[in-house]
Amino acid sequence: MAIKSLIINPGSTSTKIGVFEDETLLFEETLRHSTEEISQYDSIVAQKDFRKKIITDLLAEKEFDIKQLNVVVGRGGMLKPIPGGTYAVTDDLLEDLKIGKQGQHASNLGGILAREIGDEIGVPSYIVDPVVVDELCDVARYSGVPELPRTSVFHALNQKAVAKRYAKEIGKDYNTLRLIVVHMGGGVSVGAHENGRIIDVFNALDGDGAFSPERAGAVPSGALIKMCFSGKYTEKEVYSKIVGKGGFNAYLGTNDMREVNKMAASGDEKAIMAKEAFMFQVSKDIGSMACVLKGKVDQIIVTGGIAYNADVIDYFKESAGFIAPITVYPGEDELLALTQGALRVMNGEEEAMKY
Repeated sequence: MAIKSLIINPGSTSTKIGVFEDETLLFEETLRHSTEEISQYDSIVAQKDFRKKIITDLLAEKEFDIKQLNVVVGRGGMLKPIPGGTYAVTDDLLEDLKIGKQGQHASNLGGILAREIGDEIGVPSYIVDPVVVDELCDVARYSGVPELPRTSVFHALNQKAVAKRYAKEIGKDYNTLRLIVVHMGGGVSVGAHENGRIIDVFNALDGDGAFSPERAGAVPSGALIKMCFSGKYTEKEVYSKIVGKGGFNAYLGTNDMREVNKMAASGDEKAIMAKEAFMFQVSKDIGSMACVLKGKVDQIIVTGGIAYNADVIDYFKESAGFIAPITVYPGEDELLALTQGALRVMNGEEEAMKY
């Protein structure tokens, strides 16, 4: 019997939903929220009823009977560090989403909404591979400062999805492969996948690995300390230089790779050098993860929006192709990845993880 699923992926100013029959998308919609609408609520959790109503109103507008659903899946939020997988939204998981175990983020609403809607119609609710997936090997946590361990915050959903897609396409079990996965979007994460676990990854958020369209990546720590104590900037302003206003934003005033390409193609030397530096840094990250896997790499997988750039892929083939062949899955399909995570459990291919 076909499985119908409702997928809920909340962002800070939007709620993206999709309805699937097995892996076939029936319809999707991105529901935008104005600053005025969001500012009425003093917390992320307080937005729950507002967001739920616009979801149910849309389903009614589409004349979709919500009772047809077999499962509801939400984007995972800022939970405690957990291994990758599909998790039932239990009471403990729900409570940690509500309090924001590692911070307040709109994605926390995904599991909350999935649980409430699922309970109302008597079907299970899940989250899949949230950004806090942590499968790091112990030595990967060492940073050189005991109070500042390396942490695992990255594009776990898409990294796991493309790795499993590749394994399925070649007829092998993901749990037997050694892969390097490169996600390039607003942030960049490069992970070493060994036998089903991401044993090391460059934190995609605030201070690790290559710079990206809007994040600085790793920066010289001594100079950063001097900047922090210069008296010129507040804590918030310094942090924004690392997350939001870093990377291409800082060098070129844009976080749109298409604009970077146009600038470089027109002969803009700053754009040419910044793009070269970006590819140079990501290549170094790939090389680092090859060492983590002791040179035994079955495939390098490149994904995310920037993977649409043929010249970026050509650069990686030249700089890192000696490590392993490269497979490209451009863009990302978070709705489908969430659906697939639930289907693997519903169809008995995997067991639901326990939070």
